Amino acid sequence: MENITASFVKSSPDYRQCPEPVLPEYAFIGRSNVGKSSLINMLTAKKNLAKISGTPGKTQLINHFIINDLWYLVDLPGYGFAKTSKKNREAWEKMIDAYLVNRENLVSTFILIDARHEPLKIDMDFIRQFGVRNLPFSLVFTKTDKLSKKLLQKNMQAYSKRLLAEWEDHPLSLLTSAKTGLGKDDLLNVIYQMNEQKKSK
Repeated sequence: MENITASFVKSSPDYRQCPEPVLPEYAFIGRSNVGKSSLINMLTAKKNLAKISGTPGKTQLINHFIINDLWYLVDLPGYGFAKTSKKNREAWEKMIDAYLVNRENLVSTFILIDARHEPLKIDMDFIRQFGVRNLPFSLVFTKTDKLSKKLLQKNMQAYSKRLLAEWEDHPLSLLTSAKTGLGKDDLLNVIYQMNEQKKSK
């Protein structure tokens, strides 16, 4: 895999204040404390590109990073529990919703799932909204290094069963580990392929 250049562009409280929609972009979102910042840092090989915090709800704005001057990686606030007020959580939800629905250059969203758990209602409900709205997405399972292969297989089978009960086709799913680097090339290749497909249209 080629070297990656990555730099922070801006944080925005509203999709209308995001960078001009001239480059393809890919959003990363997951339940609070799913390991999103660690994954972004692993993908870009920059330890502190996305700030890591043990406090859920640290990301509060729409954060744009430009990758190789070709596409945007977008770090979105997590959904679910966060140490903030209900009013703030509702504001984040509205901000995220407006971005996902209206951002014209958003190619796909990567929904991060903690591989250590069997399917959780909060994750399944969030995934379901993408189907209802016909929004493109892929699943990225994080923290795979923190459980045994046997338990990982069990959890993946449980997710597969739940997803196929509602979806005609299984969404693209990738296994990752910010610690070991698992899935880095696979995830970046998916993005590169999507970029090429977008160019050919």
